Amino acid sequence: MIRSEILKEIAPILKDQLIVCNIGIPSQELHAIMDQPSNFYMLGTMGLASSIGLGVALAQDKTVISIDGDGSVLTNLGTLPTIGNNMPKNYILMIIDNGSYGSTGDQPTYTGRKTDLAAMARAAGCDNVVEVQDVDTGTALQEAIDAQVGTVMIVKCDSGNAKMPVITMDPVIIKDRFMKAIEA
Repeated sequence: MIRSEILKEIAPILKDQLIVCNIGIPSQELHAIMDQPSNFYMLGTMGLASSIGLGVALAQDKTVISIDGDGSVLTNLGTLPTIGNNMPKNYILMIIDNGSYGSTGDQPTYTGRKTDLAAMARAAGCDNVVEVQDVDTGTALQEAIDAQVGTVMIVKCDSGNAKMPVITMDPVIIKDRFMKAIEA
């Protein structure tokens, strides 16, 4: 499976959850598959979906799911110890690890070689780290939501992007409707 197929499969689980989605094509894919006001699409700032999601989770009680990528997490490794030392029970960091920088041309990341994001997350202090294959994402995500335990999920999948339109929504609109979803 590629990332867009995973997002299609888990869309019913994501419905009405607070979602912070990784920059570029992942946001475009989620927007095309299931746009909702509670989705915050990253249109810039590579590597910060996990950090922003953590901040949202710390600021309120609703479940927050950050959908991030291996390439983005590798560009902001400081996020893992910050999450590990401040992990709230309502936060799920789902790292879709396709072994590539998908939005910039599928250049390989080091997770396709020796780098182990699950081991890095554990070493950074993340207590509940779950590694799953693409086909098991929905079950693992629902279990993490139901458990109400801060979780880092590493989802291994194939590299590849679906052809999706660019998000034309104004960033201020994205922010405003997301903030209203938080308040609701």
